[in-house]
Amino acid sequence: MNKLLTAITLISACTAPAWAGVQTVTLAVPGMTCPVCPITVNNALHTVPGVEKVDINFGKKIAQVTFDDAKTNVKALIKATTDAGYPSTVAQ
Repeated sequence: MNKLLTAITLISACTAPAWAGVQTVTLAVPGMTCPVCPITVNNALHTVPGVEKVDINFGKKIAQVTFDDAKTNVKALIKATTDAGYPSTVAQ
């Protein structure tokens, strides 16, 4: 029985990368200049598979995005905002 449990544990550990999980990135979106812009950026980011949460601060012109890094990455998030007309970069 112990060998079976050990084998199951090892198989489970090997099927998913240990580093995969929920990540958060802050994107600078300087092109947000009107109150409607955050809605467009929010909608664009939510179309990316794996995005779990988007918080936009219009005053600071940033978008904080929480996403599953097994399903997407920062490059895809930047592409989504850029394709919507709002080029972004990772905020410093």
